[in-house]
Amino acid sequence: MSTELFFIYDTHCPWSYAATPLVEAVQSALPEVNINLWHSAHFCGENESKISKSQITTVKSLADISFSHQYLDSLSQAKDSTLCANLMTWAANKSPKQAFSLLKSLQEAHFGTGNELVDATSVDNIIAQLKLSPSSKVLKADKLTSDAEAQVHEIFALQEIIATEAIPALLLAIDDRLILLNHNFYLNDPSAFIDAVKLEITQSA
Repeated sequence: MSTELFFIYDTHCPWSYAATPLVEAVQSALPEVNINLWHSAHFCGENESKISKSQITTVKSLADISFSHQYLDSLSQAKDSTLCANLMTWAANKSPKQAFSLLKSLQEAHFGTGNELVDATSVDNIIAQLKLSPSSKVLKADKLTSDAEAQVHEIFALQEIIATEAIPALLLAIDDRLILLNHNFYLNDPSAFIDAVKLEITQSA
């Protein structure tokens, strides 16, 4: 039986930040589950890419995470995750064992220190710490790489199947069965999320 978890997210999405510990819990407790990190490139620097204070308040009320003052002070700026989409897609394809560590480092830089992650300089330290070597085209912020764009189209196709464009989305694929997990119920309880995933796997056996 083949079991995979698809995490459709955006590095600049606070709800994705809140859901990341659930993915980490699966990675730790269920190593047999193959994890696919799919960056949706949702935030593109336009006005609709802004995060409201009310959104942050809601996230904090449902998940055990915090946001730095630097990040909260930057909410008036439209978010642009193009560079991160390029970098994460590259890492998922070329360095999958380090991709999740990269995701957590990018999220910590963004939500923990207010780093907007919009140019190569802003991710230099993270790349160096993880000993990654992406090409210069991966570190461009003006457009998606061909690989990142192809992944976005895959996400669009998958969203049609699950009938939602909401991010983040956690999808469990067991052989040819696809289950959209209600991760919002478990943001404060990763162990309960693991139990839910195990139940789905058991029922499909």
